[in-house]
Amino acid sequence: MDDMLRQLYQQRASNPNTLGILMMEKRRRVSPETDNFDYILLVIVQAATDKWAVEHYLINEKLVAVHIVDKELLTQWIRTSRYRRASEWMINGKVLFDRNEYVKNLKERLRLFPMDTRKLRLAIEFSKITRSYSEAKNLYETGDYLDAYSAVVQSLHYLGRIAVIEKGFFPEVVVWNQVKRIDPEVYKIYEELLRNTEELKKRVELMLIALDFALNERTEVCSQHLIEIMSERKEPWLFAELKTEKRIEPYMYDLVSMLEYLTEKSLVKVVEEATDYEVILARKYSVIE
Repeated sequence: MDDMLRQLYQQRASNPNTLGILMMEKRRRVSPETDNFDYILLVIVQAATDKWAVEHYLINEKLVAVHIVDKELLTQWIRTSRYRRASEWMINGKVLFDRNEYVKNLKERLRLFPMDTRKLRLAIEFSKITRSYSEAKNLYETGDYLDAYSAVVQSLHYLGRIAVIEKGFFPEVVVWNQVKRIDPEVYKIYEELLRNTEELKKRVELMLIALDFALNERTEVCSQHLIEIMSERKEPWLFAELKTEKRIEPYMYDLVSMLEYLTEKSLVKVVEEATDYEVILARKYSVIE
């Protein structure tokens, strides 16, 4: 099998545009890390017209997927968690080819998990959890307990990833195995949801209390990325200005819920300013010092 796989990547390895090639092998019968393919080949290239190309092959009854990815896109995936499998392939994949130690250096940066990347990843997950947590509360209050339960489960997944990032690790696709090892307290919340046999309404109520406590503990560290950007100027921000700020782009779709949550927690304040219309006020946001 190794010889046949080598035929797939040898020609690419000889191309000067190729920076590195890694292989991820299926470890279990069901393998979300590899999309249930038997082998993943990740080919990192210097530049490509098609930033991400995927090829599928069948070799001796084994499914193989070859992902050819532009290095800039791969960096973006890793920084923003837009395609989490790619981070796992980089961290756990076997190096088959490495030009000028590009892969070695990238793996080392991933291992160190630079603080600027960590802040961004925490902000992304935090923006998502503020939205799902708010939805869970609203659904609970309207008596839609099954939908509220679904939103609680989603919130717990974001909390799990936050717990992993806080400890300095990249979240894997199978994140709860990580959480169990490195943050038993958060895992206990998840376990309680699974084992609790009370009626659905009570289970959701208890989980909302636990989530509220867990979020309160993490609000400052998780909002640091946004707070630092907003603190760069003294005048308050229009929402449109924040939404179009390049550094906030990875979590702009959940920015509303994040700002509302930070306002509720007195880390951000709303500033109302007059407009050309007497009864219309512009709503702006500023950091509370």
